[in-house]
Amino acid sequence: MGRLLAIDYGRKRTGLAVTDPAQIIANGLTTVDTSKLWDYLTAYLDRETVDCVVVGMPFQMNGEPSDNQRNITPFLNRWRKHYPHIPIVEYDERFTSVMAHRTMLDAGLGKMARRNKALVDEISATIILQSYMESRSYLKSENQ
Repeated sequence: MGRLLAIDYGRKRTGLAVTDPAQIIANGLTTVDTSKLWDYLTAYLDRETVDCVVVGMPFQMNGEPSDNQRNITPFLNRWRKHYPHIPIVEYDERFTSVMAHRTMLDAGLGKMARRNKALVDEISATIILQSYMESRSYLKSENQ
């Protein structure tokens, strides 16, 4: 069984999270400069098996796509072209940055650590992945 990989795509930085091979626990992986994301993912896929990629899709409160979605669409198209055998799932990421800041507060991180935008992006990717895993688990239990 391969890992699940989550992507919190941003204009400058992209947060990444991944599961263990058994797909039980979501952990932050890293934050990469978005300009270097493709190279990072290519190298990662050379050494790890990934069953599915979950990309956080930003929506406004009214459900309309946010401005950042136009930056994500070319990435999605490129992924589907180069890795058609690895499914990519678009997942609603509303509130993940707020939840990431809350997680940092709850963990007792100091003010300087909470200002670390790269850490916020990595935690956001982890929240996206954990939420996706929980929704998938919920759907499985509903269908039984």
